[in-house]
Amino acid sequence: MAAAWPDAVLYLLESNERRAFFLAEAADELGLADRVVVGHARAEEAGHDPEWRGRADVVLARSFGPPPVTAECAAPLLAVGGRLVVSEPPGDPTDRWPEGPLAQLGLRPVSRFEQAFSRFQILRQEEACPPTYPRRVGVPAKRPLF
Repeated sequence: MAAAWPDAVLYLLESNERRAFFLAEAADELGLADRVVVGHARAEEAGHDPEWRGRADVVLARSFGPPPVTAECAAPLLAVGGRLVVSEPPGDPTDRWPEGPLAQLGLRPVSRFEQAFSRFQILRQEEACPPTYPRRVGVPAKRPLF
């Protein structure tokens, strides 16, 4: 993505230290270290860090977790007007992103995108995510919002 969008700055968040180190090394070797920032933290922690909270125009999530966990961890990272783009599994995802619970996070589903063997759900951050989210590490998965 950094190669495709030469004016963009990408922030990669990885909870696994070894993978975060690999991503930072790869960005450096590709000559992208000035535009690719790698953070080693859990999304639940980064969502409360002023360096990460409310700053992203786009959050991309692939194989992150079920919809309630992905939404709760991504919403705090998004700026108002930002988009959450989630890679979806095959099948009919109509019930995966309910508007009511997403509104608690300031999110609203706006569209789905399909191409060949890929499917994505796109959500928009309509208003700032409340400061109570994300909840502490592990809680979004143990007690999902929906």
